[in-house]
Amino acid sequence: MSKRLGWLLAGAAAGLLVAGPWQATSAAGTGPAIIRINDREIDVTRVDVGAPGTSPGDMEIVRTVLIQRGTRVVIGRGELVCTFVDDVRSRVCRGAYVLPRGELAVGGSLLYRQFYDLAVLGGTGLYDNARGTLTVTRTHRKPVRDLVVFRLVG
Repeated sequence: MSKRLGWLLAGAAAGLLVAGPWQATSAAGTGPAIIRINDREIDVTRVDVGAPGTSPGDMEIVRTVLIQRGTRVVIGRGELVCTFVDDVRSRVCRGAYVLPRGELAVGGSLLYRQFYDLAVLGGTGLYDNARGTLTVTRTHRKPVRDLVVFRLVG
């Protein structure tokens, strides 16, 4: 191997080491933001796959409409699919919140649907590659209504 080729390979390897970490990151489509909306539950479906009653593997599917705060204007929908991991309350959930300018994907573990936090795992459109948290707080029981707050970090 020639001396010149050796220097060329060494330079290429150094370039990969320096530039490599930046190649692995991806910029989000939106910067830091807080989105506050309300939701109204429109349907809850329970799928009982094991022993009668709540048991590991059972599913809960929740559908909501998203409402602009302070109005009755429907601006989107929320869909949450949860799988129970014990016979009481613990469940792992994945969901999507469809808003006018994109969709946010969420996921995590929860015990009570009256108050919970989930991770924002990504998104589409305006929320492309978004990260952050979702906090849901129950505000009314009949009909079920919640305050939904997304805290996006980018």
